[in-house]
This record gives sequence, structure tokens and C-alpha cells, in this order.
Amino acid sequence: QVQLVESGGGSVQSGGSLRLSCAAFGYTYSSYAMGWFRQAPGKEREGVAAIVSDGSTSYADSVKGRFTISQDNAKNTLYLQMNSLKPEDTAMYYCAASYNEYDPLNPYGMDYWGKGTLVTISS
Repeated sequence: QVQLVESGGGSVQSGGSLRLSCAAFGYTYSSYAMGWFRQAPGKEREGVAAIVSDGSTSYADSVKGRFTISQDNAKNTLYLQMNSLKPEDTAMYYCAASYNEYDPLNPYGMDYWGKGTLVTISS
């Protein structure tokens, strides 16, 4: 059974940094997409950053240049380094995975989800 467990959320001031981690259990893959998504109160879930099996990455325009997605295959862990955080980055952040590499920032295309970790940015 696939489990995705996020950690690293918290509260920081605007301009600060956080690093999110997602540990993947029971997820074996030759082709895949893994990504970070977020959902703020009253808003739809949106793709933030994704990585596919050849290492290619994609980012939402709102986080380009500030967020970096990476993975440690030996540890089966996905990371999201978030710098220059803004109050509008406040949201619940979710890790997700899919066996389909097409459109990896589309939340409707993901097969597995973690429970989320809360990120709160104060001004």
C-alpha cells in the first residue's frame, strides 16, 4: 500500500524559508510523477512543483525562482525548498504521486496523496 507522509511545515515570517519533506512508502516505479500541491482556504488545490522520472521539473509561475523540488531516490523522499516566502504562500501543502507523467502539476492526474502539512506565512 502506498503511503506518502509529509513533514516540515510551520509558521515563518515573510521572506523566510521552509523545507518540506515527503517520505514515500510502498511506491515502486519506473515512470512516475511526484509533486507538491497546495490548497488555501476557499481556494482550489493547485500544483506547485513536480518532478518526473527523468528528473525534469516543472513549477507554477507563482513560485518559480523561489521554490525548488528535489528527490533522494535512496531515501524515497521528495523535498520542497521554499525561499522568499510570502503571505500568499500560506496553505496546506500536499505531496502526491502518479504513474502518469503527463501534466504533473494537474492535481486531478495524481493517484496517491499525503495528508498534508500546514505552512503559514505572516507579514
